[in-house]
Amino acid sequence: MNPNKNNIVLIGMPAVGKSTVGILLAKKLGLGFVDTDITIQTKEGMTLSKIIDSIGVNAFLGLEEKYCLALTCTDHVIATGGSVVYSSRAMAHLALNAWIVYLEIGLDALKTRLSALDSRGVIRGPGQDIDSLYRERIPLYEKYADIRIQCEALSPDQVLTRIANALPENSRRWPHKEYDR
Repeated sequence: MNPNKNNIVLIGMPAVGKSTVGILLAKKLGLGFVDTDITIQTKEGMTLSKIIDSIGVNAFLGLEEKYCLALTCTDHVIATGGSVVYSSRAMAHLALNAWIVYLEIGLDALKTRLSALDSRGVIRGPGQDIDSLYRERIPLYEKYADIRIQCEALSPDQVLTRIANALPENSRRWPHKEYDR
């Protein structure tokens, strides 16, 4: 692992808590925060679900890749959309200077958190349900992860503490160096 990485990228299924944990982690470590879904919505002037409805799944994935490839920040926590792992180019770009943290959740827990797939703007194939989406994405999250955090039974504060403690000692270069054990 590259000790000079200066960002933390959160990946995982929709509704796992990437945005919530990301904001708290950035605050705890004294880092900036970027949510790629919010960036896309802001720059495109509409919600994710409206973007997907208007341009389609494949074009949205291209748009998501474009915005991820344009990220040049340092000392940030970056919460990504759940579909970013479909782009090997975006993931390679993010991994250049970031620890990729996969927030894991079991399928049953995901089903209780994620009900409105369409209104939430979740990328999926025609007629694809949560079960098959989960089975499709899990190998991709595992492939790209430097660090894996099982978080379904944890509070956001517990998740961010586990992330902070999972970072290699030589990477803890951020202003906040005291981590709860």
